[in-house]
Amino acid sequence: MDEPAAKVQATLALPEPVQPPRTRKLGLQPGRPAQPQLISPRDVPRRGLGSVAGRIGLLHAIAHIEFNAINLALDALLRFGPQMPLSFSRDWWSVAVDEARHFQMLEQRLNDLGACYGDLPAHNGLWEAAQKTAHDVLARMALVPRVLEARGLDVTPPMMTRLEQLGAREEVAILEVILREEVRHVAIGSRWYASLCQQRQLPRLQTFHALVAEHLPGFQSAGPFNHAARAQAGLMREEYEGLICTAAESAHRD
Repeated sequence: MDEPAAKVQATLALPEPVQPPRTRKLGLQPGRPAQPQLISPRDVPRRGLGSVAGRIGLLHAIAHIEFNAINLALDALLRFGPQMPLSFSRDWWSVAVDEARHFQMLEQRLNDLGACYGDLPAHNGLWEAAQKTAHDVLARMALVPRVLEARGLDVTPPMMTRLEQLGAREEVAILEVILREEVRHVAIGSRWYASLCQQRQLPRLQTFHALVAEHLPGFQSAGPFNHAARAQAGLMREEYEGLICTAAESAHRD
């Protein structure tokens, strides 16, 4: 399903799973619209928030993250659900529904400002991480919610403060909802990561750092951190604060 509006509506219409999905072979690329153009993260334009164009740029970037997050949640449900308890499928169904609502709110605000999702270029980093972890539910739970999505817990409050100073109350209200619900999403990833480590008799901390070094070489999780939100989401300081050294060492070895 390529068109964002159709994917959002279909996601919101999904009933809560009452049994694990049937085992199926999934490809590594979900349906996606022709726009936005996907470019390197380093080439994505940076705009100040003091202008309408800057706010559109921010909203578009977050909308792209949320659109990818719909795909990520549904991929987790369909790819790993058959091998996991029913509660796993229900968790990721609930995340997909939340992400679809987030995208709707952001797209509506873009429309209010005279823009649409797809008007600006974006990058594919989040989905690339999903491709790297398609082979193992433990790696997916460790890296996507607990590393990449957790970064949103750090950067969203400063954005909200800046937007509040600029009088952009509509944007602040949207981000408040997203931040509150993203804490729960990261917590779901943390809970399943911990459960899988226990099931496989693996040490939680060392396994986490090893997975980051293997699949995200060169990644650096630099602060400032939203320690309170991260704690709510089940993240331990020694996990994410130690990522800087681990990732740097991995990049050096490469």
